[in-house]
Amino acid sequence: MAALSTAALAEAKDITQVERIGSHSHIRGLGLDDRLGTKDTSQGLVGQHAARRALGVIRKMIADGKIAGRAILLAGQPGTGKTALAMALSQSLGPGTPFNSISASEIYSLEMSKVEALTQALRRSIGVRIKEDTEIIEGEVVELQLERPAVGSGMKRGKMTIKTTDMETVYDLGQKMIDALIKEKVEAGDVITIDKASGRITKIGRSFTRARDHHVSGSTVKFVNCPEGELQKRKEVVHTVSLHEIDVINSRAQGFLALFAGDTGEIKSEVREQIDAKVSEWREEGKSDVIPGVLFIDEVHMLDIECFSFLNRALESDMAPVLIMASNRGITRIRGTNYDSPHGIPMDFLDRLLIVSTSPYNEDELKQILEIRCTEEDVELMPETKDLLTRIAMETSLRYAMQLISTSSLVCAKRKGKKVSVDDLKRVYSLFVDVKRSVAFLKEYESQFLFNEAPKATTMLAE
Repeated sequence: MAALSTAALAEAKDITQVERIGSHSHIRGLGLDDRLGTKDTSQGLVGQHAARRALGVIRKMIADGKIAGRAILLAGQPGTGKTALAMALSQSLGPGTPFNSISASEIYSLEMSKVEALTQALRRSIGVRIKEDTEIIEGEVVELQLERPAVGSGMKRGKMTIKTTDMETVYDLGQKMIDALIKEKVEAGDVITIDKASGRITKIGRSFTRARDHHVSGSTVKFVNCPEGELQKRKEVVHTVSLHEIDVINSRAQGFLALFAGDTGEIKSEVREQIDAKVSEWREEGKSDVIPGVLFIDEVHMLDIECFSFLNRALESDMAPVLIMASNRGITRIRGTNYDSPHGIPMDFLDRLLIVSTSPYNEDELKQILEIRCTEEDVELMPETKDLLTRIAMETSLRYAMQLISTSSLVCAKRKGKKVSVDDLKRVYSLFVDVKRSVAFLKEYESQFLFNEAPKATTMLAE
């Protein structure tokens, strides 16, 4: 089996994060205190007190590593915050716990079998924390001098002064080290670590002594204390990778490149068995820990009977993650059969689940959610506009009302206004119709549409 380059994997994960406004970008966590108490509005979540407390218990068990192989179902009407609750659980678990999210329909569009797609998703949600002792140089960069050739592509040379609270040393830099420093954008005042074996540079943060420097600092800048003791020290370095990443690297000659391309293909069961045996050996030797993460499957009713049979067996494995599913269906047909079942899930699999129900939002909760979304999208509404938008959410849907926020702000900006007025909201309401008005339009002009053969469906939607 090919050797695992944990340092290379960690470098692959070290990418620049791009923050964008999404449907759930305002969610920061479950909004619970130490006693699993909830507030009406906290960390981006509104209402759903019972569901949040239930997921708080699940979060505690996941953090303690006591719930591997369990399954939870979030069941409720459309627009009651099931996906939002799953995202809140992900945020509250933190980056140390693997959290993988898929839609049930994804597995049918991949160029591999359904079982292989689910297996990869499950193993992507199981983390392996690998420990290794290595010699490092850790300190604060005092001065960095780089000498570049005036012309041509000659050798680069330089010097770096690095210190701790007890000592200070000047190092001569070669071509490889200079390239690594430039890549990490290291400058004076940064606290860094250098792996002596691989030469890999990691920027820990910026020294508190440079906190008042007049330079632009983003929201992600972390300020740390200057390290103590000697510059060179032995340190236990921890790398967290997923079982799937180990599978891909060891499944082919250039498996590491497949992580970037995404073309992993089907992985032989023999490779996985060898990796499981190796990970178990590392656990016994104290070199690694297995972290059961979370796999979230949205719209789980789209899975068929074969997928449910596989998941039923997979959850019995010692290295299974926590499985969280969401469904907005009632009594419906199990895909691939002629039988009906609650949520479109077979009864034998349903018996394994801890079911968490979500309830519809009331008017006050809808207003609070819309206010949070306005803040997230940096849109300011007049008080009467907020009341009208809340009424629209009550009569149509929360999702439709949320879409009107950004569109009405564009109308407001066009007339060079600072706050969205009622007229702005009415204008976009007339431009973009909701489901009920769309169905009414279809019923009025149904004879002019092609393939008009669903009178029963349109009647149900209109009701």
